Amino acid sequence: MSSSVTARFPSLQASPERGASSLVENGVPAPPAEFSDETLLTKIRGGDRDALGLVFRRYARLVRCVGRKILRDDGEADDLVQEVFLYIHRKSMLFDKSKGSGRSWIVQVAYTQAFLRRRHLNSRCFYSSVNMDKTNGEGCLVNAVADYDHSVEGLFGRNRWREILNQLTADQRETLRLHFFEGYTLGEIGEKLGQSRVNVRHHYYRGLDKIRRHISGRNRA
Repeated sequence: MSSSVTARFPSLQASPERGASSLVENGVPAPPAEFSDETLLTKIRGGDRDALGLVFRRYARLVRCVGRKILRDDGEADDLVQEVFLYIHRKSMLFDKSKGSGRSWIVQVAYTQAFLRRRHLNSRCFYSSVNMDKTNGEGCLVNAVADYDHSVEGLFGRNRWREILNQLTADQRETLRLHFFEGYTLGEIGEKLGQSRVNVRHHYYRGLDKIRRHISGRNRA
């Protein structure tokens, strides 16, 4: 694991001895290795920083590998590690062990955050920066045009896209926007909108169905 990661996340670098003494199960200190990922995520939800430190030591290397694979830059991969574990610290309540293991949730968070970061870097022409001096930004402009051609407005036309949006309720529009353009999960959208997951799922599927029926109807016409 990159030394820069450990240096920039000092609050999580608890020693094994500290972890063993402060992580307890039923009032009895237990070796860190005996705690499952699921147990640690539950403890993190309760504000246990030692549990967060242990999860960091278990998974920082894996998260950085995900970052290097998707972001193709060591510095950005290190930044991703910081973002992922801050997310785990703040959003541990979103973990639901009935839907999968703690490891699978952590890996899912890593990939989601990596793709969001890659999208952000693409929007800033990060991957075109090597050629920017030679092209005076023309490469970035070409990428922007290509991105527009593949955007909803570029695919459907501005007027038609407005017609589609007008078919949706405000909740449906916001749910689809947050999911597809901001990368939020349905559970996170529910938290953000102050609505139940059931309601958010309803907005999501009803919105998609309206878009599908609108497009199908126009194609037949």
